[in-house]
Amino acid sequence: MARKIKKWQQPILNRPDLPDWLKMALFNELYDLTSGGTLWSASTKKDPIGQFAVLECLDYRWYESLDVRLYGSFGLLLLFPELEKAVIRAFARAIPKSDERTRVIGYYYTIGAESPMATRKVVGATPHDLGAPNEHVWEKTNYTAYQDCNLWKDLGSDFVLQVYRDFLYTGADDVEFLAECWDAIVQTLDYLKTFDIDEDGIPENSGAPDQTFDDWKLRGVSAYCGGLWLAALEAAIAIGNILSSSFVETPFVASPQAMVTTYEAWLKQSHPVYEEKLWNGQYYRLDSESGSDLVMADQLCGQFYARLLNLPDIVTSDRALSALQTVYDACFLNFCNGKFGAANGLRSNGFPENPQATHPLEIWTGINFGIAAFLIQMGMKNEGLTLTKTVVQQIYDNGLQFRTPEAITATGTFRASTYLRAMAIWAVYLILSE
Repeated sequence: MARKIKKWQQPILNRPDLPDWLKMALFNELYDLTSGGTLWSASTKKDPIGQFAVLECLDYRWYESLDVRLYGSFGLLLLFPELEKAVIRAFARAIPKSDERTRVIGYYYTIGAESPMATRKVVGATPHDLGAPNEHVWEKTNYTAYQDCNLWKDLGSDFVLQVYRDFLYTGADDVEFLAECWDAIVQTLDYLKTFDIDEDGIPENSGAPDQTFDDWKLRGVSAYCGGLWLAALEAAIAIGNILSSSFVETPFVASPQAMVTTYEAWLKQSHPVYEEKLWNGQYYRLDSESGSDLVMADQLCGQFYARLLNLPDIVTSDRALSALQTVYDACFLNFCNGKFGAANGLRSNGFPENPQATHPLEIWTGINFGIAAFLIQMGMKNEGLTLTKTVVQQIYDNGLQFRTPEAITATGTFRASTYLRAMAIWAVYLILSE
């Protein structure tokens, strides 16, 4: 066993272009795959390698939160690709299902309001998670009840992007995997499109926290969710074209060729709207309706994924670089002199819009690693490694190794230890290796 471990670690350890601190962090962050409340079921005819799942964290005890694994699943993808695809198949199977039970939504209690009763899982909605240890994981999904995740504007896009990503990075030849996911892709994009209230082509955020930053209100078209939507449409078009030109025995509810035409029309309508409503000459606005001047650190996650998947850019390179430089300066360098990492959302001078805000003022470890990967992808290698090293030092200098939190703050607090998203450091490795 020791020889096998050495065999797969040695190529990374031997790379002179990777600093030692990065090699250390890459291997150490994999602790979560075994210590994260992991489930791996026995094989069956339906699932020859079984089903697999890791908790979001020990504090948030539900499995494979899809928004979190958008960045946090890179380690699993690169090292255990068939397990990664098993997770995505589970989401594809869950999208057509419903769970009509209702529950209260916890967020309303935090703001002193009465909670409406929310359906647990709506047909067509991509579930937030694959369930919890105290229930039947994979069968009863959408366990978390802090927000009504049926209303989230990122989950459907996250699903489509991870399907295509997993196809490309596992050999780009498993067309059957795409076929297994196709009907779910069609259903969830149709569902997400129902939130395009003004019919401008892009689903609007509702004002309630309805995306992975689930304590942060976005209104109208948002840079984060809107960008993911554009990238997801491009991925769906690519998937549809592959299926249209391949022979698969799977019968589809919706013809890939017909849906490609639909998605191309949606994309053509959406693209100029994203630019017109959000670009301010320097970076992309948080959203189109709140009037906020915050620089959102992860505003161009959709552009990162578009480039990762060799899809057309959703924004031009000069605008992406301008936005990235603004994020680097405002959210990282101007925030406590770059000592902690990039906060999620600050004014361009590094000051908060609201000093009492929660998520905008937190440094999310996994988001930082994702932004670092994007910086490197766009040619800003020194900046990307500097950001990565700063966050790694925060983890290790403060005794948080092997219980890496989701969030740290400039006041020395942290939240949500043993967090899945921190494995996004493998995205840094992936980009450095391309």
